Amino acid sequence: MTTLFMNTASKILWIAIGVFFAQHTLMAQTPQGKLLDKVIASVDDQLILQSELEAEYQLYQAQDNTDKKPTKCQVLENMVINKILLANASKKEIYVKKEEVDRYLNYRMQAILKDVGTEARLEQYTRKPIHVFKEEMRKGIREQLTIEKMRDAIVGDIIISPIEVQAYFDQLPPSEVPFFPAIVEAYQLVLFPSIEEQEKKVVIENLTSLKTRIQAGESFAVLARQYSEDIGSASNGGELGFWRIGELDPTYEKTALALKPGEISDPVETRFGFHIIQLIEKQKDKYNTRHILLKPLAAKVTIEEAIERLNNIRTSILEKQVTFEKAAMSYSQDIATARQGGLLTGNSEGVQMPVDKLPSDIFFILDKMAPGDVSGPIIFTIDGKQAVRIIYLKERIASHQANLEQDYEKIYKLALAYKKQRTLNEWIEAAKAKAIIQLDPSYETCHVLK
Repeated sequence: MTTLFMNTASKILWIAIGVFFAQHTLMAQTPQGKLLDKVIASVDDQLILQSELEAEYQLYQAQDNTDKKPTKCQVLENMVINKILLANASKKEIYVKKEEVDRYLNYRMQAILKDVGTEARLEQYTRKPIHVFKEEMRKGIREQLTIEKMRDAIVGDIIISPIEVQAYFDQLPPSEVPFFPAIVEAYQLVLFPSIEEQEKKVVIENLTSLKTRIQAGESFAVLARQYSEDIGSASNGGELGFWRIGELDPTYEKTALALKPGEISDPVETRFGFHIIQLIEKQKDKYNTRHILLKPLAAKVTIEEAIERLNNIRTSILEKQVTFEKAAMSYSQDIATARQGGLLTGNSEGVQMPVDKLPSDIFFILDKMAPGDVSGPIIFTIDGKQAVRIIYLKERIASHQANLEQDYEKIYKLALAYKKQRTLNEWIEAAKAKAIIQLDPSYETCHVLK
């Protein structure tokens, strides 16, 4: 049995770093915080400890998104395979650059600190200075990136021909032929109605009144829960938690960083609405704030003006004077989709999206449309602001059993992945035969060497 559970660097890094926390959980379960440890396997001159196996196994068991969780023997086999890959990477002088390790380390530290809060809290949890924690993380990241580079050296150049794709598909048992859900390709063109100055003035006055009440002694957190229209933070008293510099709205961030801890800003406008902001804590490269957000509503007349303009654009599209994609690039005020011709669906796999992945409001709109249809203007909310849009359904493919005519690209990727995995398995079996692998007697029934 040769199985690799993780086939991408990102997944492996999550496991490697998660193991560190799992090990601390195990330590907390023993009387003096010490693991009862021993060597359970060796691959050439590299050792695998009982604690490492237990930690990694515990981590797999804790993953909710894993349908079929591996047994402890399978986890051990995967660890042995990784040691084989590491040993061969060293022989072939395959190494990872320091800059690459640093980049992944910084990314993971940001994610961890966003959850934990501060470096002081992380040190308290791990019972280690932050620099020691980072060095241990660095070692694990370097090893896992090296494993990925070794895998790429083995299978990275593999290609597959159309004949092989056909052969792969033909050999699939009927029960293993993929079933693809219905997919759609859709686009939108969005206009934001202008906000009347009088409405903005009312919102600013309301926020100024709230600031005065806070300065008079009322709780910012209580008022945020009562009045803030930022649903995500209102329940937490308006607190956003720690964010690194450059991650939040530039205007919000500039205002927050100009404050002293505890100080409250005057009302400030961002693309989300108007805020009053209180700086809670500022560290070297991150800060924590709370805020109250109020959103001015677009006047009925400006919504009607946006609807009228969209109707005119829609007429031009239907009369073939301009394509929907070009109209979206020229007129849509939703920057995120306008750059892609208004593309509303799609992901890293392409421009089409399974219907079961669509937001419910989009699903019900597209469900009533036929390919080629352009909807009438629809009022909706984006980033907390009222807007109006028209939607174009370019294509819909019904759910179906996979076939080469409709799904060649998807089947091609499956066939290529299958060929790479088979090649990797063959390489691993040959490498196993050359490696010096020893197991503790208590794990000999795992059949790692077979």
